[in-house]
Amino acid sequence: MKVKTLNGNRNIIGSNLRRYRELKHISQSEICKKLDLLGVTMYPSDIYEIEYGKKLVKDFESKAFCIVLNITLEELYAETDAFFE
Repeated sequence: MKVKTLNGNRNIIGSNLRRYRELKHISQSEICKKLDLLGVTMYPSDIYEIEYGKKLVKDFESKAFCIVLNITLEELYAETDAFFE
């Protein structure tokens, strides 16, 4: 089965996820613990792969990231139009 990508990336929010996570001083392990409280199971390796465009992101994961990081979906998807140029 071929994995669908956009210019070699499996998601477009990875760099924004990393930026906001680091701005809020939350480690990959900590974000996993906070996600788990929302019922979303992820591991630090999953966060790493998302941040570097190597893992697909489901819609409920995007929403959970926003809740955990206290940001909007607009912030999470900010400046992602460049992926389509």
